[in-house]
Amino acid sequence: MIEAPLFSSAGAKQKATFSLPEPYFDGTVNEPVLHQAVKTFLGNQRQGTAKTKTRSFVSGGNQKPWKQKGTGRARQGSTRAPHWRGGGIVFGPIPRSYRADIPRKVRQLARRSALNARAREGSLFVIEPVIFEAPKTARLAQLFEALGLGEKKVLVLTTALNHNVYLSARNLPGAHVMPFYEASAYDILWAQAIVVERNALTGEPVDAAMSLEAAPVVPIKRAGKSRATSRKGAANPVRAKKPSPKKAAAKAAPSAKAKSAKPASKKKKKESK
Repeated sequence: MIEAPLFSSAGAKQKATFSLPEPYFDGTVNEPVLHQAVKTFLGNQRQGTAKTKTRSFVSGGNQKPWKQKGTGRARQGSTRAPHWRGGGIVFGPIPRSYRADIPRKVRQLARRSALNARAREGSLFVIEPVIFEAPKTARLAQLFEALGLGEKKVLVLTTALNHNVYLSARNLPGAHVMPFYEASAYDILWAQAIVVERNALTGEPVDAAMSLEAAPVVPIKRAGKSRATSRKGAANPVRAKKPSPKKAAAKAAPSAKAKSAKPASKKKKKESK
């Protein structure tokens, strides 16, 4: 059974030690797997945008520098050949993807090996859940000073997403905060000291009333108002579409003919009488 020192949330050392759980701390450190996990992680961070121009991409060199024979010099076809100054590059880097993946169980083994390596070195500290009512960098710096980690790179592993602790460590150059379940083998090996909350190892839930897991969600207000609702929220009546000028003229033309036809009919009736 591997044990680690236990501290309070203020940095005071407790008399009793904490027994690390066996599922995460079995004492084995597999160095080849650690190397593979770190190499894969760093390779996945590369953008792969480096590019050099071959002779087909270099401008110029469309004509022979001199004629084929009679000059006494070696024959040349283009001034953009690789052996010319300003010519193309042979076997240079081109845009590519460095993305690689490793099996899930290998990734888990590398994570356990990293945790065991830090526990074996005595660089793993277990503390009570850290509760910050508001982000405070000075308070977190005091905690690191109490643990003797003032000038080291520290990785703080919380039980869940603790927004206030994350904001408190953002101004400290050697500190990084993340949930325990998100830490990879590279993150653990990057830090010189690991500070883990006790509840993250035991699996006990943190009191929701005391822990500030995330920042308050602010509803997004859309700019402007919808056409379907008025200021009071009632539905606006559907506006009648105005007819086009051509349609209006077409409707008015038959009505004018009808008006002009009515007097003619009256004259015919008078003549018949």
